[in-house]
Amino acid sequence: MTKESAYSLTNKQLSAVIGDETNFIANLSNAAALLFENLPTINWAGFYLYEPASDELVLGPFQGKVACIRIQNGKGVCGTAFAKKESIFVEDVNQFPGHIACDAASQSEIVVPLIKEGHVIGVLDIDAPITSRFDAIDQTYLEEFVQILLDPSII
Repeated sequence: MTKESAYSLTNKQLSAVIGDETNFIANLSNAAALLFENLPTINWAGFYLYEPASDELVLGPFQGKVACIRIQNGKGVCGTAFAKKESIFVEDVNQFPGHIACDAASQSEIVVPLIKEGHVIGVLDIDAPITSRFDAIDQTYLEEFVQILLDPSII
């Protein structure tokens, strides 16, 4: 199976799992589990949600090892993707200025902002224990995954 067909199947599975469910946390939880189960060579998949009062991203539903609880807006890969409102994939996190190492085993990372009705409300974060795990194909399909996730959710 090609990477594209695997992602296409994953995105279809997400649509089927979510259906017309509107609970955001429930949808995030199943989405994290689906990614962790379906994507090869990853060691963490989950979400950070924006908390306006602190101007930080706060840990949300995830699969993987214990994670950092708070990330400052604009800091690390997650905070940078959030602040720029754009997806970022990093081939080698050790080369990313200001990378936040929640798990020393993580070597590459992709972060996709969660944008609902023009507002960035958080990020999808996926880590891998190998360098150069993520590319433009991952970005394209994960951006689609996020839209499928956000469409029915009430936030």
